[in-house]
This record gives sequence, C-alpha cells and structure tokens, in this order.
Amino acid sequence: MALDLRDYLRVLSRRWHVIALVTVLGTVAGVLASVLVTPEYRATTTLFVSLQADTNTSQLNEGNSFAQARVQSYADVAESPAVTGPVVKSLGLTMTSAQLADRVEAEAPLNTVLVRLTVTDTGAEQAALISNAVARRFADVIRKLERPESSKLPSPVRLTVTHPADVPTAPSSPNTAVNVALGLAVGLLLGLGLGVALETVDTSMRDSKALAECLAAAGGPAVLSSIVQDPRAARQPVSLRDDMHSPRAEGFRKLRVNLQFAEVDQRPKVIAVTSPLPREGKSSVSVNLAATLAEEGAKVCLIDCDLRRPSIAPALGLVRDAGLTTALVGQAELHEVLQSAGTFSVLASGRIPPNPTQLLGSTYFASLLRTLAEQFDHVVVDTAPVLPFADTTAMAPAIDGYLLVARAGRTSRSQVIDALRILERVNVPVLGAVLNAAPVRGEGDAHAYAYSYRPKQDTTARLTALVSSRLAAVVPGRRPADKQHGARVPSKTRS
Repeated sequence: MALDLRDYLRVLSRRWHVIALVTVLGTVAGVLASVLVTPEYRATTTLFVSLQADTNTSQLNEGNSFAQARVQSYADVAESPAVTGPVVKSLGLTMTSAQLADRVEAEAPLNTVLVRLTVTDTGAEQAALISNAVARRFADVIRKLERPESSKLPSPVRLTVTHPADVPTAPSSPNTAVNVALGLAVGLLLGLGLGVALETVDTSMRDSKALAECLAAAGGPAVLSSIVQDPRAARQPVSLRDDMHSPRAEGFRKLRVNLQFAEVDQRPKVIAVTSPLPREGKSSVSVNLAATLAEEGAKVCLIDCDLRRPSIAPALGLVRDAGLTTALVGQAELHEVLQSAGTFSVLASGRIPPNPTQLLGSTYFASLLRTLAEQFDHVVVDTAPVLPFADTTAMAPAIDGYLLVARAGRTSRSQVIDALRILERVNVPVLGAVLNAAPVRGEGDAHAYAYSYRPKQDTTARLTALVSSRLAAVVPGRRPADKQHGARVPSKTRS
C-alpha cells in the first residue's frame, strides 16, 4: 500500500509515542556506544623523501620525479614485519608485530614526496612514542632497501622526519557527537518504519471515517455520532452535568438528533445499546444517551441489562441489588425498584442471576419492557457485549432497535462485522453505530470549532436567571429551572 505525505503525517500523529520511544532508544544507544567504548588516540609522524644527488637543476628534477614514483611503494613497507618487529622488541610492547601492523596506517599523498605514519593506541603518550619509533625504523629499512648490493656507497634515498608525532590531547574515538547523531538518525528511521508497519497492520476503528467505511462495506447502518475521549468521563459519568457545552456533550446531542431520523416510519422506543466486546464504553453511551433524551423533557428510563458485569448503578451512585432481577422474580413491584438519576429514571440490574440469557429471553422480561415502554417516552437498555454472550440477542423480541458502540483504537474491523452479522440474524434493525473515545485530531476540526463556539459562561448564567425570573412572574409558584439537570418548563395550567 503506497503512502502519500498525508498518510505519513497521520502516522506521525497516531504513532508518535512509538516513534519517539525508538528514537530515544537509538540516541541512548549512541551515548552508550561513546561511554562504554575504550578511548583511542592517534599520533602522526611525517617524513620527507629525497635523493642524495648533486644540486644542479636537472638532477633535482629527476630526483623529485623518482621520489614521487617510489614513495607510493614505501607506504606499504611501513606495515611490514621488518618495521614492526624491531619496534615491538625495542619498546617492549605487549603485542605481536602483526598486531602492531594493524595499528599502523601509512599514507603517501599523490604528487608529493611525503609519507605520513599514523599509529592508533589506547594511550596518548604511547601512541606518540610508537609513531616516532616506527618512523625511525621505517627510514632505516627504506635506506637498506635502496642501497645498491655489493656497494659501500650510501643509499641514494634519504627519509627525514619533518614533523615528529606529538602527544594527542584528545581521543580520536569514540566521537560522541557523531555517535549520538547516528543513533538519533537510525532510531528515527526505525521508529518511522515501525510506525508505518503498525499503522498498516492495525485494523482497529481509528476514527469515524474508518468505522463508516467498515459498516458501508458490510452493508450496515451509518455512524450516528463520535464521542471524543475525555479524561473527566470517569469522574463525571453524565457529561451534561459536567460541562453541557463540552465536545463530549455535543457528541451525545448529535447522537440524539440522528437517532430520531434512524427509523422515520416507526421511531424506536426501546433501544438496546451494545458493543462487540467488553470495555468499549457502551454503558457510558447508555447513561449519556438517557440523559440527553431527557434534556428535551422526555420521560426516559435506563435499564441495566448487563447481568454479567453491571456498572450503571455504581457509576450513578445508586443501589444495585434492587432492580431488574428483583422485579422479574417477583420480590418487588416494578415501581418499587425504579430509582431517580435526576432527569431520568434508572432500573438497576439487581442481583446477578445464574442464568442471564434465559432470564432476558423470557416472556416476563418482554412484558416488563412493554410496561416501561407504556410509562416512558424512551427506554434505553444497556446490554452485555454481543460476541462473548447471547444475552443481547436473546432479548431481541422485546427490542425496537440496537445501537452498536465501537471504541476507537481498540475495536477491530472484524469484530464490528461479526457483531453486526449476529445482530442482523435476529431481524431487529441496527439503528446505527457510535464511535466512543474518538481522538479529537482524528475527527478533524469540528470538535475544536464547537468548543471555541460555545457560549460564554457568564452570559449563559445571566440569560438563564432572566428567563427563570420571567417564568416565575408569569406562572405562580414556578421555581427557577434546575440548570444542572435541565428540567423542562411545564405548560401553563388554568387555576
């Protein structure tokens, strides 16, 4: 799959933590390579090659050409045993002549008569000492090689040390700056590669667009809303009470509006909220959907039918042990176990039964739902996950429609399709899907715009107080509206 620049930017935004981690590890590896490696020092001795001849110009030119031609061959002699062996013996070095040869580097620049001998050692003083010793021995060996056989004349070639090796003041390796830069570059490249690989194999619903494409490919319903991730959701389960103009609250309002148009011919009254697997936020969506429906003044009842792991009552601070199962087994009347959550009623789960599927598929449960549907404008049912349990499909005859919740970055494409196929077999419409914990960046600029377009708090407060005072003056005994729970204004009655 070819990726364009926009795809790479998306990888950076979604996988930045992986890329940053690998980049940091690469940088740390570069630092460790500089810290753990033993420092080495380089000392260089420079020799000048010349011919011992008369000083006329012609002979000097010929001698210079001769030296340039021969000096390239001299460089190889510097690493020979004839040079390194005597140096090891004379300096008493704890290494062989071959090991010393590996530390000697001879260089003869083109078009010059210079030979540079560089020795690398772990000690600065010893590097300079060995370099000068190698240079002296090298000059002796060259003179012997160039001296004519059976002749007592001196060698015509003379090697003179023009720049003896100085004790280096700083190590030549490791180069900390280079190692750190190399580690950073390698780590960044590996991080980008890993990020692209993870993005390629990731089949989770990363944003509402991915979920919509998945549902469209499976012939499923539309995405009704995306609920952005909010760290305050755990502390404030009802978003309208925390901040009624937050992006999360607006997402649930969008869900309410789109849900009204999901089935135009016959609007669903009993809506079951489910998800493919646990921990995807279906209970949070159920609670906020009930609160948002009640915001318009409708009578709403929320039922906790997740008899595997009920969570509605603890989240709202209600009693869990008296509820649905209590009424189904005849231990209490339905109206006795209904609890108030402010703007809507709640039927908690009650005690967890040993046979949830059988209980939810019974005629008693269907009769209870019909009774609640007659008493309330909307009934929101929080159910167990679809894939691991059969509870959700067992209650299908009493349900008007399902709402499927997927969690961004967790629910996979195959899980959404499998859950959709299971729900479609019971011949109850799937009204739509909701993407929970959606990233704000992944949903574009809509949420950021909604947040910036929210009304100012002081203006809202003054307007609410003004409306409440006017209503109190018109309607005798009228109390100001509850701003937190959004109580609706009753119609004026005749005395």
